[in-house]
Amino acid sequence: MRIEEQIGSDIKEAMRSRDKVRLAALRDVKSKFLLEQSAAGGAGVGSEISDETAMRIISKLVKQREETAAICNTQGRNDLAEEEQKQAEVLRTYLPEPMSEEDIRKVVETVIERVGATSMADMGKVMGAASAELTGKADGGAISKIVRVILG
Repeated sequence: MRIEEQIGSDIKEAMRSRDKVRLAALRDVKSKFLLEQSAAGGAGVGSEISDETAMRIISKLVKQREETAAICNTQGRNDLAEEEQKQAEVLRTYLPEPMSEEDIRKVVETVIERVGATSMADMGKVMGAASAELTGKADGGAISKIVRVILG
């Protein structure tokens, strides 16, 4: 089952079980999917989005939720932070397990070899290729850190 279909099915289940946190998180994902479909250059509403695009959207939403939770914690709004963390956990279940630093390093080394990168001047080429290959599997910050170490 594709991620988009799974989200739709899980929304119905969350409504039946009256799970407000899960429902809010999944409805947000569904709305982002609809925005992606209707965006300029998109295939249009009613068309399917790829699992890769779905994972990219979900990954972005998880990161946003975590950043919001951190801000809420610094402002003493632990109730809001807790809500954001719960929603991030719900969304994280749709993503594959994050890769270890060692596994990311192997992929980055392969990409560097493939694009022929030799210095920090080639970081953009490496990041583009590595990010595309590791979409949904690794955080962009972790990829960047490893690329800088290897090229630096």
